[in-house]
Amino acid sequence: MTTVKTTYLGGLRTENIHLQSGNKIITDAPCDNRGKGEAFSPTDLLATSLGNCIMTIMGIKAMDNGIDLEDTEIEITKIMADAPRRVAEVVLEFNFPKKGYSEEEKRLIESVAGTSPVPLSLHPDLKQTIKFNW
Repeated sequence: MTTVKTTYLGGLRTENIHLQSGNKIITDAPCDNRGKGEAFSPTDLLATSLGNCIMTIMGIKAMDNGIDLEDTEIEITKIMADAPRRVAEVVLEFNFPKKGYSEEEKRLIESVAGTSPVPLSLHPDLKQTIKFNW
């Protein structure tokens, strides 16, 4: 079954519809690659997917262990390379709310960071840098 329907809108822009929910995402080429930079670029979505997938697996681990991660924020930095143009590194900085997490809770959450589908699906040449700020 199809997951997403994408329509090219012209001008290096796409509209993507998640068929199950009807939610839409617009992408735009970045300014440094002939686009307008008015929406997420495809490589922005790759970096975002990495951070969100890791946050989701940490959320599952937290839920299973009665740990409250609500209000955790991620600062996601995408670093591009040339020749060939590609994402060379994604830096994910997790900023957890001040909730007095125990060392065991921190260890549990950190232990699953690289074990979710997106980080395991990316090419090993893509550097994934993960920082935890408790």
